[in-house]
Amino acid sequence: MTQPIAEDASGKVSWGLFRPLEETTTMLENLARASHLAPSVFYTIVFGILVFAGLVAGFALNRFLHHWTKKFRGTWGELFFALLESMPIPLLVLTAVYGGLESLTLPRRYEIIGSKLILALVLLVIFYFPAKILILFLRRVSQTNPSLERVTQPASFVVRAIFALLATIIFLENLGISLTAVWTTLGVGSVAVALALQETLSNFFSGLYLLVDQPVSVGDYIKLDSGQEGYVLRIGWRSTTLRTLGNNLVVIPNSTLAKAVITNYSMPEDRMSLSIPVSVSYGNDATRVERILLEVARQAGRDNLEGLLTYPDPSVRFIPGFGDSSLDFTLSVQVRKFVDQYLVQSELRKRILERFQQEGIDMPFPTRTIVLDRTTLESLAPKTDPRES
Repeated sequence: MTQPIAEDASGKVSWGLFRPLEETTTMLENLARASHLAPSVFYTIVFGILVFAGLVAGFALNRFLHHWTKKFRGTWGELFFALLESMPIPLLVLTAVYGGLESLTLPRRYEIIGSKLILALVLLVIFYFPAKILILFLRRVSQTNPSLERVTQPASFVVRAIFALLATIIFLENLGISLTAVWTTLGVGSVAVALALQETLSNFFSGLYLLVDQPVSVGDYIKLDSGQEGYVLRIGWRSTTLRTLGNNLVVIPNSTLAKAVITNYSMPEDRMSLSIPVSVSYGNDATRVERILLEVARQAGRDNLEGLLTYPDPSVRFIPGFGDSSLDFTLSVQVRKFVDQYLVQSELRKRILERFQQEGIDMPFPTRTIVLDRTTLESLAPKTDPRES
């Protein structure tokens, strides 16, 4: 890596970013001679003053930005100002440290080490901010949807670990420490870890997908194409837990859930349509049957049947129509949520049966008409012995 370090005509090493400091250094040398202090003591004092000034300026700017962060609390603007709030202290202190090193008269060897150290610290700061952005983003997501906190917490840890590893490697490289053996070890170790944690990593990244795409949320009632169904109780970093209507828990790996076809009965809203098939015998008047079914459904709504909604209005359709032995209708009503369909369907069926009995409407029984000709009928008749007659 090319280092932005140059040696001037006097043999002094400079990083090249603070050219105006050359004039400041000359002024400090004059002050040092006028103060009658030992140069080492004088420059140590100057170095301390610069670092202290950087800290004070950083804290002052930090407090100012913190005020604006609170003003935007609960919005995405908070993310922006929180990021700015974390920047002043490390940047200003780093600037002060570099200025202090430039102001000191040090042997060339120590100036080179100091310049490399400053460059490494700058790279650490540069790597710090992308990690901070991701962590603040995940924190904001968890604030927006607290149910996803179990996923965002391990995600934040992974982000910190990755950026810490990269920053450490670059820091050591800039100090001239060879990492060839480390890279070899990491390469072999990464393959072994990836193979060992393949399923775990798959579940983890599937959990992140569920976090970002949000096909399901805690509290939703869902059904998978494999047959499992229930309320989403928890979305973790490895698995998602469902609570069935029988009050049992079903634990589904996130990788399985991410690949499944999901029916979400709570989206886009909890309200759902319930269709009840009703059949009567062919001797009944279809219009009269439709009217009776509507009256039963509307009366149930006026009676405040639990889970039954009065809006939209119930409807009856002569569908599927003509059955093998019946006239088939479909009564459609709206229920408050998925589990309400069972009670509503049961109560409406009982009311319909009672009303049909009062109105004399016959319920169909499966019937078949078989037509046999005389020859077939005679062939089926039992054979008798003539001697018996």
